[in-house]
Amino acid sequence: MDMTASTPDHRNCGRIGELLSTIGDRWTLPVVVTLHDGPLRFNAVRRAVTGISQQMLTRTLRILERDGMVDRTVHPTVPPQVEYALTPLGRSLTEEAFRLGTWVQAHLPLIDNHRAQFDDRNG
Repeated sequence: MDMTASTPDHRNCGRIGELLSTIGDRWTLPVVVTLHDGPLRFNAVRRAVTGISQQMLTRTLRILERDGMVDRTVHPTVPPQVEYALTPLGRSLTEEAFRLGTWVQAHLPLIDNHRAQFDDRNG
């Protein structure tokens, strides 16, 4: 079976792993999914993502902005209002996140069953 068409270029494995690590961290997907319905101000994102600290949200948003998944807009008001919105790239990530979440929900009972069987055998 020829896998070359679907196999990633192994020279990029480190970069792919780095990005997957960022996407799979504790906060990235909750922040991205929170922004799915439209732009939000910092504190609205913070209220929506339960348990995230101000520092961690700032860090996560900066990483997402650097990677081109989030746009940061500063509105010239007093005090300045900052709004965050998904870019088309960020929106495509939410679509994949929703698809993966749907897969997990559909297979969770089966996975729980396998885990229980494994734990029973390996006590």
